[in-house]
Amino acid sequence: MASDWVVVLVLGAIMTVGASVQRLAGIGFALVAVPGLVLLLGPAEGVVLANCAAGAISAVGLAGTWSQIRPAQMVPLVAAAVCTVPAGVWVAAHLPEPVLLAGTGVLVSVAVLLVMWGARVPALRGVKGAVAAGAASGFMNSSAGVGGPAVSLYAVNAGWTVREFVPNAQFYGLVVNALSVVAKGLPQLPVPLWLLVASALAAGSMIGKALAQRVPEKSARLTILLLALTGGLTTLGKGLWSL
Repeated sequence: MASDWVVVLVLGAIMTVGASVQRLAGIGFALVAVPGLVLLLGPAEGVVLANCAAGAISAVGLAGTWSQIRPAQMVPLVAAAVCTVPAGVWVAAHLPEPVLLAGTGVLVSVAVLLVMWGARVPALRGVKGAVAAGAASGFMNSSAGVGGPAVSLYAVNAGWTVREFVPNAQFYGLVVNALSVVAKGLPQLPVPLWLLVASALAAGSMIGKALAQRVPEKSARLTILLLALTGGLTTLGKGLWSL
């Protein structure tokens, strides 16, 4: 019984922190939440729950910002992701759990380091860059729940401002996470846990909104990335230990 309460409390904390991060910085829910969810619920359930939550937060964030979406860039990104989501689903369904844990840890850690570095890659510019970023993101999102960094790198190389990036990233997150959930199905959680998830997401969004008025964007982004890197390395270590 005690262990059940621990799971409930930890799950609520992960969702609250993830939602706070997303509201504070515009991105980051999956990077922060996926390692904890995978360790808590296992790779399969943890990733698809992250897909559900990230999609829901993206939908809320889009309210009032639809006019800022850039269809010319979003169409090739989404189209490429549609093609690679099934491959990610297949990989997640067929690899042993320790391998999935290690793989998720590697993807999160590498993605965070690339975003922190602000890597400039000529191949990630223009329509070809959008296709490459969308393909990588779709696979990473459906297999490990962390498709955002590939889109972030595309935005950096395309010269987008933060104001341009946030609504487009939220639109992309809504579509691709919905595709991932449709391909894999909803996680098998009891109704009380779903209510907990919804409540934690709402609370986290309010906390993040309040923090956004007080925390400098640069400091918030660095803290988020360091938390995500810690989670990724922890997940990698658990996967390697279980092999």
